Parts: sequence; C-alpha cells; structure tokens
Amino acid sequence: MDFSFDIRHASSDSLARVGTITTPHGQIQTPAFIPVGTKATVKSVLPEAMADLGAQALLANAYHLYLQPGTDIIDEAGGLSEFMNWPGPTFTDSGGFQVLSLGVGFKKVLAMDSKTFRADDVIADNKARLAHVDDEGVTFKSHLDGSIHRFTPEISMQVQHQIGADIIFAFDECTTLHNTRGYQEQAIDRTHAWALRCLDEHRKLSEERKINPYQALFGVIQGAQYEDLRKKAASDLGQMQSSGIKFDGFGIGGAMDKEALGTIITWVNEVLPEDKPKHLLGIGAPEDLFVGVENGIDTFDCVLASRIARTSAVYTMEGRFNLSNSRFKRDFTAIDDECDCYTCTHYTRAYMHHVFRSKEIIAATLATIHNERFIVRLVDQMRQALLDGNFIDMKADFLGRYKHRSGQSRD
Repeated sequence: MDFSFDIRHASSDSLARVGTITTPHGQIQTPAFIPVGTKATVKSVLPEAMADLGAQALLANAYHLYLQPGTDIIDEAGGLSEFMNWPGPTFTDSGGFQVLSLGVGFKKVLAMDSKTFRADDVIADNKARLAHVDDEGVTFKSHLDGSIHRFTPEISMQVQHQIGADIIFAFDECTTLHNTRGYQEQAIDRTHAWALRCLDEHRKLSEERKINPYQALFGVIQGAQYEDLRKKAASDLGQMQSSGIKFDGFGIGGAMDKEALGTIITWVNEVLPEDKPKHLLGIGAPEDLFVGVENGIDTFDCVLASRIARTSAVYTMEGRFNLSNSRFKRDFTAIDDECDCYTCTHYTRAYMHHVFRSKEIIAATLATIHNERFIVRLVDQMRQALLDGNFIDMKADFLGRYKHRSGQSRD
C-alpha cells in the first residue's frame, strides 16, 4: 500500500496540524489546497502551468468523467494522471455532490442561509431536477443528452477505480441546508448504508485490480448544520469497518452555513480519528480556508478560484475585484504586487482589462493562473506559519487587509 499520512506538527492551541500525505503519485504537504479540474482539466490552464504555480494535486469529478469521455477510456489510457498529463497525486469525488446539484438543490448554491425556510425540494424557478434518490442509489438524467444513468455505491466505486485517482470518496447523499430535519436524518442513514457498501466494493475491486496502484478511500461526513447528526456520522464512519478494511481518511461534505463553518468542522474533527487525513469538500474562499486549517482540515478543494477568474474577478492581498471595471483601463501595475505568479510578473491590470473587455481567451488563462496561485500560496503560507508558530498573527494580518471593494470581507 503506497498511502500514508504522517503528522509532522500539531498546534498547541487549536486543531491545526502540518502533515504529509503519501500517495503512489507523490506526496502532498498539508494543509494544502487542491485545485479542481472537473473534466480532467483546470479550465483554460495547462497541467504544466498548474505544476509551475505550486499545485500539489488536482481533483476531478467522477460523474462528469463517467459521462464524457467515459471511464473505460481513462482506464485504457493508464489512469487519470496519465490521461491528463499530470504527474502528481489526484483525487476524484464520488458523484455525491451531483445528488444535490442535479437533485434537490438543482441550480441553487451550496452556501445558503440555514435560517430562511425548510423544504425538501429547493429547485430553482423553471427548472426540472435531473437526479432522483432512493435507498439503493441515484438515477441521473444526463445534462449533456438527456440519457438516463444509475449510480449506486458499487457503481461509484467501479467508476472511480477505472479513473484511477490516488484518493477517492465514498458515495454519499449531499443535502441542502434547507432540507428538513427529518430528511437530514434519512440522508445520513442512507449515507451510512452506502459507506458500508463502498468499503465492500472497494476491497473487492482493489483485489481484482491489484496490479494497479492502491487507491485510498475516504468516507464522507454529512449532517448539515445539526450537531448531533454531524457527530453521529463522524462516530459511525470513523469506526466503520467492513470486509476487513476501514476508511483511509475522511471528507467533510454537504451544504454549510458559512457562519457556522468552524463550529461544524470542530464537531466532526473532535470525533474522527486524529491520525487520518481530513478533506473539506467544496470550500475555497480565502477567509474560509483559515477557518478550516485552524479546525483541523488537511486538504481543501473548490472551483471558486477558477470560476470567478473567468468573470474577471481576482484575489489580491487587499481584496477581490473585477479587472473588467473601467478604473483599470490605464492601470499599469500588476494584479497584486505581492504575488509571484506568471501573470503578475508579466502582465498589467491594464492589459488584463483589455483582454477581458475584448473577450480574448487568454484573459481566462492569465486570471486563472493568478487566482489558483494566490489560493495555493496562501495555504502554503498557513502551513509555514504553523511550523513557525505565528499562524494567529498571520491570520490577523491577512484578514485585516483582505476586503471586497464593497467593504465586505467575506466571499
């Protein structure tokens, strides 16, 4: 087995720690931000550029790769790393997020206000859901061609084994903050049952495909904003064993009220085994990364950095703003004079303003390189601050400077 997690340093005043995840495709120094390449590509950016900007690993989406190009093709190519020309470690999610994004929360966002209303179907106006859940699995209607597909825990494991990522996730039911308490209880029971089936199928496939590198399986903790449900899920999956194996690590998933993010993570991480790596699924705003790190998160993934880059929104040490705004037309400074990325060392805000307003493809490439470097470097700096013993000061300095132009500090 070429997978391990070693804790190199643990904070004395929080759950924060520094560690090393070892995979068949290399090591990940934690805490670390894992950029998302949904369809085996970080949109608009070459894999070589992702390596140059310091990304240690990439995460792809199992559901999307299952639909296109098909996981049998990726398997035949030699696995995800070989297929996408990325030499480092890779992650795949299970398809569980699509249970929410194409189902009960279709066209809604994850970061919702938990105080507004309760309903078990929060589909956006004039939309028809594309996923339906039952106790055995999920039936999806493809957003590409309308064809019908079935995901079960076993199929999710089969899909992810064919993709061949170093770290894969158990199939889970992701819920919204607006789901009722009763439905949240049903969902964690269903996720518990699916987790057992994932362990069984993972053991079976690992034996059948033992010529391939070992893939680490992470269980996923759900429970929304409810303390008892989160702790129950963490306790159950933390101790879970089936077919003679346990989970290699854990993902903390589901929609989360940003105001309670740190509290929810703490509930979970105080229960989960300390010696297993913890991954926070789908969270990547700068201020939230600090919350995750100080509460024991080892790795993060999120599409936010690349998604907003394509709209001209960029991160800087002074805040986030849009380069397409007219005030940058004659601004011949770097996006961020403290950033060492390729974009900041070669191009100006005025040039970026021009290519965005001209709708040139290079705009997305250069802005994505900057945003991904900003977030990767920020978490790297947190890791070093933990080792140096000045994380609290580093956090206070960053958050004291980081503001939206609107005056809001939060994404």
